[in-house]
Amino acid sequence: MSSYRDRPWLAQYEPGRPADITAEFPDGLTMWRSTAEKAADRPFLYYFDAALSAGQLDRDSDALAVAFAARGVRRGDRVVLYLQNVPQFVIGMLAAWKLGAVTVSANPMLKQRELNYVLADCGAKAIISLQDLWNSVAAKAVEDTDVAVAVTTSPLDYVEDAACLGGEIPPVFEGLQRLDTPDALDLVDLVRESAGRRPDPVSLTAEDVALLTYTSGTTGEPKGAMNTHGNVVFNACTYREWMSLTPRDVLLAGAPLFHITGLIGHIAVSVLVPMPMVFGYRFEPATINRLVERHRCTFTIMAITAFTAMMNDPSIRTCDMSSLTKVYSGGAPIAPSIVERFEREVGPYIHNAYGLTETTSPTHFVPFGARSPVDPTSGALSVGVPVFNVAARVVDNDGRDVPVGEVGEIAMSGPMVAPGYWNKPEVTASTFPDGELRSGDVGFMDADGWFYIVDRKKDMIVASGYKVWPREVEDVLLEHPAVREAAVVGVPDPYRGETVWAYVSLRPGKGATSDELVGFCRERLAAYKYPRRIEILDDLPKNPSGKLLRRELRDWAREAGS
Repeated sequence: MSSYRDRPWLAQYEPGRPADITAEFPDGLTMWRSTAEKAADRPFLYYFDAALSAGQLDRDSDALAVAFAARGVRRGDRVVLYLQNVPQFVIGMLAAWKLGAVTVSANPMLKQRELNYVLADCGAKAIISLQDLWNSVAAKAVEDTDVAVAVTTSPLDYVEDAACLGGEIPPVFEGLQRLDTPDALDLVDLVRESAGRRPDPVSLTAEDVALLTYTSGTTGEPKGAMNTHGNVVFNACTYREWMSLTPRDVLLAGAPLFHITGLIGHIAVSVLVPMPMVFGYRFEPATINRLVERHRCTFTIMAITAFTAMMNDPSIRTCDMSSLTKVYSGGAPIAPSIVERFEREVGPYIHNAYGLTETTSPTHFVPFGARSPVDPTSGALSVGVPVFNVAARVVDNDGRDVPVGEVGEIAMSGPMVAPGYWNKPEVTASTFPDGELRSGDVGFMDADGWFYIVDRKKDMIVASGYKVWPREVEDVLLEHPAVREAAVVGVPDPYRGETVWAYVSLRPGKGATSDELVGFCRERLAAYKYPRRIEILDDLPKNPSGKLLRRELRDWAREAGS
């Protein structure tokens, strides 16, 4: 167990316990109303070169809420956002909260069957979709569901024209045009129709569900974590305090907004501080680098794959990134060599962060200005220390604490932990025993209270009876100067039980052969650990939050090995 209550030394990393933040702001809507008043006429959201004030977002979300209410959306209903990083995401989220409804964030990469599952599982009453996604996916996905209100919007709606990045057309806008969307209402029309009107006021509590955020479904069907308004407000405060964020900061919203990192580490914390956000529709490294320079962004949190892409894009050599000083990464493991390379080639040190959908983002941070220790045995980079009000421990399969330094499952409780999964009481009971989350992540705590994640339980490889954690092999591969990304999986083997395979992508302008990389690993790893086969790909498959799709790679490897 590690907490500030029983490990006083951690106080040196505590930037000051927050005041009772949920007493000041019991819910996200109250938090927003404070910001709408403070920043009514100031730019609060930059969408490429367009600047939207908090007042405009407040008025537009009022109007949309009125339009939804007129069409039957009520308190407790679920409103699905099937969008990229566009201003309409924030407007839709606020409109839902202004009715006491629940925002459901849907991955824009979901296909028809997957989106249909989310809509049916949450019992969605309304959906806001990008126009192209409506025509290609959502229009069919809503069939046989409870969706009564379908609204579409264009990524071009909140910019004056497509040439919106210093007079140039961003690569992500090339070929985009406004589309007709049969059987759906238009968001801009609805806002215009109800302009100047406000919905009937609602009173929310910390226990009310603010967000349903669906897990990626790596261990079965996706599950909707019920992130409450109290969860959202508390972890917005965690970001603000631990990262020393002030209204003078400018946030680069490079993580997808549908993901818990984008929802809390971008939107919620920006609302709390308040500080302006910078949106760029979807992640494209050259555009992101340009946006950092153009808006002098100071802070961001993204998956390490995003920083790798930024670092390897040619634009990094001409963009001024000096304003970017508060940099964090979460959502996927980080190799120490990548952090060192980014600091050497770009400038800022990437601080580690750890949290899950079920913990409403962070439970552990490397305090701003501190550096992660590296475990000398495994080579793992620490994910940080527990943030305030977190009780974190490492447990065995029976839920008993394991000794310091011993590997087990990370478990945590605190005001950021969701109360469970939507309509899944049995899974909730097994995953949140007595309100404590069993993360499924394997790791350990050192004698100084730093936590380390070794891997996911399900990803462990057993080769000739020996345990192999993919993370350790990947970190070795990433030490090779030509390797950009690496993913390691286990493949059934008739002799060894499982054998280790790896997939890598290479840095631009660098070269290496599979045999060379196997030899590199063989020199640095025990005989049972080094990969017997390494395939070089242009890119490794990832989901939009930057996590490697090991299951897809595992399937490829099994097909190739059969």
